[in-house]
Amino acid sequence: MEKPWQAFYEPTVPRTITYPRIPLYQMLEDSARQYPDQTAVKLVLRYLGPVMLGADLTYRQLLDQVNRFAAALHALGVRKGDRVALMLPNLPQMVIAFYGALKLGAIVVNTNPTYTAREIEQQFADAGAETVVLLSSLYDKLRSIQGRTAIKHVIIADVADYVPMPWKALVKSSVRKQGQMADVPEAAGVYHFRKLLDAHPEAPPHVNVAGDDVALFQYTGGTTGVPKAAMLTHTNMVVNTIQLRQWLRDIKEGRDCMLGAIPFFHVYGMTVGMSLAIYIGARLALVPNPRQIELVMQVIHKERASIFPGVPTMYIGIINHPRVKDYDLKSVGACISGAAPLPMDVQIRFGEITGGRLVEGYGLTEAAPVTHCNPIAGERRAGSIGLPLPDVEAKIVDYETFADKPAGQEGELWVRGPQVMKGYWQRDDETARAVTADGWLRTGDIARMDADGYFYIVDRLKDIIIASGFNIVPREVEEVLFEHPKVQEAVVAGVPDARRGEVVKAYIVLKPGEAATVDEIIAFCKERLAPYKAPKQVEFRSELPKTMVGKFLRRVLVEEERSKLRG
Repeated sequence: MEKPWQAFYEPTVPRTITYPRIPLYQMLEDSARQYPDQTAVKLVLRYLGPVMLGADLTYRQLLDQVNRFAAALHALGVRKGDRVALMLPNLPQMVIAFYGALKLGAIVVNTNPTYTAREIEQQFADAGAETVVLLSSLYDKLRSIQGRTAIKHVIIADVADYVPMPWKALVKSSVRKQGQMADVPEAAGVYHFRKLLDAHPEAPPHVNVAGDDVALFQYTGGTTGVPKAAMLTHTNMVVNTIQLRQWLRDIKEGRDCMLGAIPFFHVYGMTVGMSLAIYIGARLALVPNPRQIELVMQVIHKERASIFPGVPTMYIGIINHPRVKDYDLKSVGACISGAAPLPMDVQIRFGEITGGRLVEGYGLTEAAPVTHCNPIAGERRAGSIGLPLPDVEAKIVDYETFADKPAGQEGELWVRGPQVMKGYWQRDDETARAVTADGWLRTGDIARMDADGYFYIVDRLKDIIIASGFNIVPREVEEVLFEHPKVQEAVVAGVPDARRGEVVKAYIVLKPGEAATVDEIIAFCKERLAPYKAPKQVEFRSELPKTMVGKFLRRVLVEEERSKLRG
C-alpha cells in the first residue's frame, strides 16, 4: 500500500534502494580507483591573498595514508573489535584515522575535542578504548585521567602535519600562539601521527569486516539524557550515505566540492559531510572551526563549494554577516540543515544570497543519523522536517497506548529502516526501551504528520513547558521570535516560577547594530500567539550556549535559572 508521502517524492528519487553489502571503507577504495588524482581532502586554515594555508591530498594519497595508519595500528596490537578513540577537529588526520581503524575492523569512538577531562574519562572508560588519536594541545588533559582508563596507545596529531613547506613553519607558529599545539615528546606508548605512518609503508593485513559489524560508537543522551554509545554498523552508515546520495539528485560525481565545516566527531557531520563526500568522489574542503563564518564564506568563494551541510546558526551567521556581499556564494547548490529547527525565513534569504536550495532535514544519532528531509527540488514546507528518506518508515504514535495516530494529531515519532542502530553498548535495557521488537526506533520527539505525509517536529518530550496547566511548545514561540526583524538567534525555555510552575522565557541575540526592549518583544509575541504562550521574561545576550555543531543548549539556560534560585 502506498504511503501518503510517496506522491511527493521527486521522480528521480527512488522509494526503495538495493544497498551493497560492503564495509564503509570500501567507499573510499572505490573512489580512489575511480578518481585517483582528484583532490580528496583540502584543509583550509586561512588565505593570504591568493595563497591558501592548508593541505591537499588526492584520493590516491588519502588511501595510501589510510593503509599506512591501519598497518601502524596493527603493529601496535589493535585488532578487530578494539576501540580507537578519535578526538580531533576536521583535519586530514580525522579522515585518515577513521577509515584506517575501520579497515582493521576496529570500532571508532568519536570524542568531542572540547570535552572536559571528566567527560573524556567517562566516555573512554565506558567504551573501553585502548588507543586514542588527539591534538597535541589536548595531551595534558588526557594525561590527567589516562591512569583511570584503558588507554595505552596515544597518537599525537598537529594541525600542521600535512601542511607543505614553506608554510608549515608559519602555521605551526600561528597555532602555537592560539594554544592549539604543544610539544609532546615521543615516549613509551606515545607516537607522532606522521612519523608513525612513515614508519609503516606496508599494506595492512586483510580483515574480514561484515556489514553487521560495529563501525562506530557515537555517544548520545538518547531519550533519557544519560550518555551512552549508539552502536552503528557498517551497513547502517553505508545505507544512510546512499540514501542521502539519492536524495541529492543533482550531484556531479567526481566534480562536486563538499564544504566540511560541520564537525566530523558529530554523526551528522560524519555522514552528511565526510562519508557522502568520499562516496561521490567529491573534493572535501575541511574547515576545522565552523564558527569562523567569514572563512566559511571564503572557502565557498575560492573553492566553489557546491554542497553545504550545516546547522541554522551557520546559515544565519552568513546571511547576517556584514561582509556577505564581498563573496561570490553562487556555487552553492544544495544545503541540508540539521541539529536544530530551521526557520523558513532563513531558508528563503539564504537562497536569495546564494541561489542554492536550503532545506531542513531531521535525524538522530541512533539512525546514523538522517531519516527525513524536505525535497531539494520539490516542495519544502515551513516548519516541516520533510519526508522520510527512501526505505524509511515513519509514524506518529500515542505516548501511552502506542496506538498509531492519524494525520494532524500529535504523538511520538517512531521510525524504522536499515540505518537504525544495532543498539546501545552494554545497555540492553536502554536498547529495549528505544527499539521495539519489530525494529521501530522511538525518537522521543513530539511530532505530527499532515495529510500529505510531511512531518513536523513539535519538540522533545522533555522540553515541553507547562505553565499554569498549559502545555507550551518552545519551537512554536521560537518561530515567532525569528519573524521579528531585529532577532538573529532565539531560544525559549521554561524557567521555574513559584506561582505558575514554569513561565516562558526568551533568550535573544539581536542582529548587529539593532536595539530592542523587553516590552517590544513581548508585545510582538502577544500579537502572534495565545497569551499563555507569549514570553513572560526576555533576556538579551551577546551569544547563546551551543554545542560544537551549533545546536542550542536549552538545558544550560534552564540550569542557570535554577542556580539563581538556589543562590
